[in-house]
Amino acid sequence: MWDNAPLLRNITSALIGFSVLAVLCGAAYYIVHLPGLFPLHSVRLSTVPQRVVAQEVLAVARNEVNGNFFTVDIERLRQSLEKLPWVRSVTIRREFPDRLAVQLEEHRALARWNGSALVNMQGEVFSAYTEQILPDFIGQKDDSGEVAQRYGEFSRQLAALNLQVAQLALSPRHAWQLRLSSGMVLELGREEMQQRLARFVAVYPYSLAAQAGSVRYVDMRYRNGFAVGGMVKS
Repeated sequence: MWDNAPLLRNITSALIGFSVLAVLCGAAYYIVHLPGLFPLHSVRLSTVPQRVVAQEVLAVARNEVNGNFFTVDIERLRQSLEKLPWVRSVTIRREFPDRLAVQLEEHRALARWNGSALVNMQGEVFSAYTEQILPDFIGQKDDSGEVAQRYGEFSRQLAALNLQVAQLALSPRHAWQLRLSSGMVLELGREEMQQRLARFVAVYPYSLAAQAGSVRYVDMRYRNGFAVGGMVKS
């Protein structure tokens, strides 16, 4: 090997090339980490937020943005912004030479969750304050997505009667209870909920609409009928 001149020249050239590359990488790393070079001068919100307070976004940016254009920790900034009320997700990109562009996706509230939180259109629970009039969802910890889905299905069925869902509850035994804006409570049980609600929609105009103000609840869990105020109707 040692008397193979061409091989030795190739090895020497490769070592020199790697050395030069290492020096260049080290120099580049040193340059981009110099505090005075490529400073960040601004953070731009891509869209005007509807619910999120812009001043809170900028306060987080001032607190979390350290380093320059290349070294700023974008992931840390994103995670901090997603902790703000009404923020569902955040996308951040660099805009050369001195700016970060921040795009916020805000939660859109669908309902209240167990009286202490909110549910968005995707069925996700989040914490925020709103005075908006919303239906109430009741369920266990991981039920919010299913309750939101059923809410959409039940609402579409009731739209034919111009009735609205004021509360939708899923019990620990997976039984569904629905309260209308009129105060009437519907017991749908654990199976064939949509078929039972369809039966309610079909009979409501003829047997329940006239006494809707006085009917406390309707139990649709009977196979061939339903119960109103404890009295079975066939």
